[in-house]
Amino acid sequence: MALMAAMTTGCKDSFLEVESPTQETVDSYFTTEARVYEALIAAYDPLQWPDWSMGQYNPVNIMSDIMADDIWVGGADKNDNQYWHLMMDYSALPTNCMTGLWTVAYSGVKRSNDVRKYIGWAQANMSEESQRLYDAEARVLRAFYYNWLWKFWGNLPFYMENLSYPYIADQVSADEVYNTIITDLEEVLTMNVLPMKAASTDYGRVTKAMTYMLYTEMVMYQNDSNRFPTALNYMKEIINDGSYDLVDDYASIFAEEGEWSKESIWEINYKDDNAARSWNNPIYSGGTVLPRLISPNSWADGTAGRDNGWGFCPVRQETYDMYAEGDTRRDATCFNAAAVGSYSPRYQDTGFFLDKYMARSGYNADQIADADLNWNNNLRIYRFSETLLNAAELIVRGAGTGDAQSYLNRVRQRAGLEETIDATLDNILQERRLEFVGEGKRYWDLIRSGKAAQTLTPDSYGYRTRTWSDSKKYLPIPQSEIDAAQGTLTQNQY
Repeated sequence: MALMAAMTTGCKDSFLEVESPTQETVDSYFTTEARVYEALIAAYDPLQWPDWSMGQYNPVNIMSDIMADDIWVGGADKNDNQYWHLMMDYSALPTNCMTGLWTVAYSGVKRSNDVRKYIGWAQANMSEESQRLYDAEARVLRAFYYNWLWKFWGNLPFYMENLSYPYIADQVSADEVYNTIITDLEEVLTMNVLPMKAASTDYGRVTKAMTYMLYTEMVMYQNDSNRFPTALNYMKEIINDGSYDLVDDYASIFAEEGEWSKESIWEINYKDDNAARSWNNPIYSGGTVLPRLISPNSWADGTAGRDNGWGFCPVRQETYDMYAEGDTRRDATCFNAAAVGSYSPRYQDTGFFLDKYMARSGYNADQIADADLNWNNNLRIYRFSETLLNAAELIVRGAGTGDAQSYLNRVRQRAGLEETIDATLDNILQERRLEFVGEGKRYWDLIRSGKAAQTLTPDSYGYRTRTWSDSKKYLPIPQSEIDAAQGTLTQNQY
């Protein structure tokens, strides 16, 4: 009792200021180049998390495409990953929505900001070259994480330096988010410290070409015509540099041997070699669960070189039918499971599955933890074919001069199509659809082109019952975030 009395009456603020006799504090630890590099690696880590973490499956490509018109949600029924089905029908609720990606992206923002702070602490022990390079990488990563948040939620709690207690950021409009991030990317590019292409030992790190693609993606989504000429010049620079090109075989892009091919501008790495990612530790480095999610249920293992899955995201029949005969992208995109093997059809089954990221036999053979989570399929983010189509579209939209027709022809000819179609805006957008099914591009293309409201309408199957409208452009902010913000966040319309 005497001890308790002393504890309750004798404490001052200094009582809480305890120095550990055995451990370094954060401000003394991050004072060397090697340790700042550790922090930089940590800033890359959240790139791998969205497929499964924070109690949710949120692979970003799929979260985008279920709101478009190429794939269904699938699963056991419309209550399986229910918030996916709500997103598909434009009826997400603050209490039943995508929360995991929100947390993952802000984790990436926080870690990216940390790198910049630690560079200041370690400045005396770092070369100027490393300071500038790590700073550039951290800023591009921060922009990439904010790009996720900006497109899905728009009006964000926004900060460029990490918060202090009570850790509440001002909410800014989507336009303000864009203006700040795009200006920051321009400053990074002015530094001219990023390589056009990474060395093989650095595959996965930010490059100038990746930054050009991110910049152009944001500018085009914002329809920022004042920056179209700059974006076009960036696309031309990638095209003319010679570091990147189309591969001959479209299907090879998504095989293990196709990772980091000459077509790949940026991928998020996943591995099965000694991969220890587990259900108990989903943010541990390793593989991805995406192939298990989207492969046919109860598939006979090894048939056609494919493995079984949980039956999510069947490809629509209409998607298969939109490809011209002879278009090599059709079979590389739409795996006709019903024609080559047996499986247990699930909700919204069509017989077609997204072959780009399907579970392939042996692709998780070397993992050492949970096989479901450790497939080695890298997520392709930016490819050279998108560079060509970006350039073609920007030229057609008046950004500058160039051979839009030639850029479009190159993409079509690689797909085995000899017929030439005119390089019109509609044709280029349709070519993007054919090229990028399942890669998370279509939904955003429909919004930025003004075609969403006329395209994303109720279907004849009764799965989608609502029509997309401008009020559905942004998802509702998770209610847990609204509550934690103590009245400082305004909810998006839903």
